[in-house]
Amino acid sequence: MKLRQRSPRWLAAVGVGLVALGTSALAQPATSYEPKVGQAGKDVVWVPTPQALVDRMLDMAKATPQDYVVDLGSGDGRTVITAAKRGIKAHGIEYNWDLAELAKRNAIEAGVTDKATFVHGDIFQSDFSRATVVTLFLLPHLNIRLRPTLLDMKLGTRVVSNSFTMGDWEPDDTVAVTEDCTSFCKAYLWIVPAKVGGTWQMGPSELTIEQQYQTFTGTLKTGNVIAPVTQGRLEGDQIAFTAAGTRYTGSVQGNAMHGISKAGSTEAKWQATRP
Repeated sequence: MKLRQRSPRWLAAVGVGLVALGTSALAQPATSYEPKVGQAGKDVVWVPTPQALVDRMLDMAKATPQDYVVDLGSGDGRTVITAAKRGIKAHGIEYNWDLAELAKRNAIEAGVTDKATFVHGDIFQSDFSRATVVTLFLLPHLNIRLRPTLLDMKLGTRVVSNSFTMGDWEPDDTVAVTEDCTSFCKAYLWIVPAKVGGTWQMGPSELTIEQQYQTFTGTLKTGNVIAPVTQGRLEGDQIAFTAAGTRYTGSVQGNAMHGISKAGSTEAKWQATRP
């Protein structure tokens, strides 16, 4: 029996239809995607942060609706979505496309798409400089790689890490969750400090500061008398130190700082400037 020959036009139409069908199928969201704990990622395996610790991390950062939270390596979106439920604008950056899409669907389901956004991207090639709170669950060597970027963020920015530290940048606070959490239950907080290293003119005195993250030492020189600076500490733009039996507290604004000094029961105002 002889088969009827189809015209090239008909065959072309069928081909276009099949291509369109394939493209349409590929465009459909993978709504059935379920991530596996421990699955490989670009730099780390995926392990979700326990919800109890998510809550505590946001509490540690004292995150409020006036903040902008960015979660680096946002996974299924739980930290961003939790922040959004508190009325906080939050954004997640996730390298795994499937996880980023899952997070978007989770945000829709939670009804927080007005506050929660996600992007498929590389955290080391992303601009998150507008964040006032940064959360992360990365390995120590990745934290250290991010550290220069974090230290250059606006002073007072809070950085909270699940389980892993920042090398020799000591945390400002540490908490451990003991309820509803069985693994990866510790969080660390850092507050980006003002940069105060250098020489300052402080009235008739010269204040020299050697800074190491949020702590510092130095000297206070008045005439021929040189007193060591001790107990130097920064919390964002807030500064405190002791020199020559006097305790100084105040705030830093670029190349100027001012505050109150206290020696015994005597209080006085102080200010210093840096060229």
